[in-house]
Amino acid sequence: MEKERSEERDCCCTQKSKNRTETEYKDLLNRLNRIEGQIRGIRGMVEKNAYCVDILTQSAAASAALNSFNKVLLSNHIHTCVADGIRQGDEEVVEELVKMIQKLMK
Repeated sequence: MEKERSEERDCCCTQKSKNRTETEYKDLLNRLNRIEGQIRGIRGMVEKNAYCVDILTQSAAASAALNSFNKVLLSNHIHTCVADGIRQGDEEVVEELVKMIQKLMK
């Protein structure tokens, strides 16, 4: 049972953390709040039996917003975590980046 919990944690999170600037933090949270609002709006549309095309249009917009969030986060990661890791001789950070890009491209 403990092994299962450990594997669940390992699949989506690491023990690493990052200190973000106040600007980066606020930008990411603002983007997530907008996405959350879009998802709530889509749910409301489904609950009100909105026309499929209208729901799909909103879903595509939410998907684009999430992709934009990922692009900003990835760019910040490359400019900070990856660049710092390379400067410190941590070659593992490049492999981690490659794996992350492969996941994002699925």
